[in-house]
Parts: sequence; structure tokens; C-alpha cells
Amino acid sequence: MMEIDHTQSETDPSERRAETLDADAQALLDALEEAGAPDLTHLSPEQARTLLGDLFTPDVDSEPIAQVDERKIRAYARDIRVRIYDPDPDQALPAVVYFHGGGWVVGGLDSHDKVARALATEGGCVVVSVDYRKAPEHEFPAAVEDAYLATKWTADNAEEIGAGRGLAVAGESAGGTLATVVAQMAVEKDVGAPGIDHQLLFYPVTNHSYDTHSYEENADGYFLTGRGMVWFWNHYLRDDIDGANLRVSPLRAREKILAELPPVTLFSCGYDPLRDEQFAYADALADAGVPVEHTNYDDMIHDFANMSQLSDPFPGIDAANDVQERAGEALRETFE
Repeated sequence: MMEIDHTQSETDPSERRAETLDADAQALLDALEEAGAPDLTHLSPEQARTLLGDLFTPDVDSEPIAQVDERKIRAYARDIRVRIYDPDPDQALPAVVYFHGGGWVVGGLDSHDKVARALATEGGCVVVSVDYRKAPEHEFPAAVEDAYLATKWTADNAEEIGAGRGLAVAGESAGGTLATVVAQMAVEKDVGAPGIDHQLLFYPVTNHSYDTHSYEENADGYFLTGRGMVWFWNHYLRDDIDGANLRVSPLRAREKILAELPPVTLFSCGYDPLRDEQFAYADALADAGVPVEHTNYDDMIHDFANMSQLSDPFPGIDAANDVQERAGEALRETFE
């Protein structure tokens, strides 16, 4: 694990990955191989949703939260399902709008429930987890629209949901992309936009491109693969023109927009095809004057924050608890 200082010279991409994979991560990959887990790219979206939903939804008791409320919020003639976690209903707490991972195709409120609960308890925040529309049934920009509207709804209804001391956006992988895109949209829209105080980004997708060292060295064998990313992009985007859109590739935003963004806490993984574009985004933010706290788990695989507990017989990853605690600390420091 490395703390990255983006005010100094850039790190060599070849030094961003540990020599050996974390033992827990390796045990999980071995178990998946032994079980004959299919290649994601050979599955339909529905099959992939079932497979990954089963993996990430273990039959164990959830971490207790004082109040969990599921509802549909009305936004521009459609409903968006959210799940609201309040660890202390007697207090007005900061709010975190959380977007699950899954390449804009898979994942949901249940598969990422444990991360939402951890952010609520570790961060002392009301967490609004968003069930945004997914591809290919709803291609880009549907997920972005839902993410922004859910964030605005949270800001506008903070008192009703027991919040009112600040607002952060958070997300994993594709959800991390949505989180930082929402922050960029809030800067651009200005009038009437939600005021966002912090961005909490777990290994986000920041650029529609495969031309990095991390895509080459982590192309296969480490949970998320290069082929898998092509599969996700092909379901999410209508064409390559969409890939150049700033709502898809936040790394391409103008410095003028980046400079107005709130501070960022970023977590990346050494054994992740997306690692180098996350470093590039952190560099761009720091160059624009945005405070960036970046921790690179150099021996870890993509999506590990959601792997503290997995369905039998697959072992969990202890480092998930560490990154959840660090995320909670970042939120508490933001709002103290």
C-alpha cells in the first residue's frame, strides 16, 4: 500500500504494482478458478447479473444500522429507487450519495449493501445508495442522469432524511465515475446545483481508452480483465463518440472545471487494468489545485472494497475492511 503525493513528480507505472498479489486476493482468484467461474464476456447481461449478484450477496447477517429505508424518489417523470442508511436518526448527519460498481451493467443495492453500511457507520453519515438505470436496457447517459438527479434530490431533501451538515458523493468503479461526473456537472450547472463537499472514489473508470501500462500488465487473471472492460463499454455506450464525452471520460474535462471540484479521496489497486487512468486523473486534479488524498493498494485487485464477505465457498479479503475504515475516516475529517 502506498500513499501517493501528486504534487511531486509522476510515479513510474511499472512501480505501481507489488511483486506479489495479496494472499487473500490470490485465494479468492484460486477459488473462482477451481469453481469454474465463467468468463464474464461469455455471458449475457442477465447471466452476469445473476452470477455477480450471487457472489457479492453472502447469506450472512448485515452490519446493523439504526434505520434503513428503501423508497422511490420522483425525478422528472420517472422513479429512482434508493436505499437510505441512517446510523443515528436522532442527529442531523452529513449525507453521502453512493453509486455502486458493476460497469454500468451489473450490481445493485443488494450486491453493494455492505459497502453502503460501512460508509454509514465508519463515516457517521446518512448514506443514500442509488439504484441507477443500467445498460444495455438503458445506455449512456441514463445512469448519469439518474446519478445527478438522485444527488440533487438528496441535497434538496436533506432535512427530511436526517441529513443537513454537508454532502459527499462516493462510488466504486463505474459508480466512482458517476460520482466524479456528478461533481463536474454540479460545477458546470452552478445555479440550483447541489453543493458537494467531497468526492470519495474507489478505483473509478476515468477514460474510455485501453492505452495504458496497467491495461497491458493486468489484462487477464486479476478479476477485472481488459476483455471485461470492452464487454462493459460495448453494453454501455452507443458508439465510440460517446466514449469521448466528458460524462463518460471525466479525465478529459477542462482544467477550468477540474479546478472547481471539491477535494478527493481516491483508492486504486496495483492489479487493476484501470489503475493508470486513476493515477492520471489524480495528477490532473492535483495540477488543477484540487486537494487529493490517494492511496494505492499495490497488491490488490479491482473491486476489493466490496469483498470483505462473499458467498460460500469464496473467501473474503481482509483489506476490504481497511479501505472501508480509511474511507470512513476521510468522511469524518471532511465534516468534523
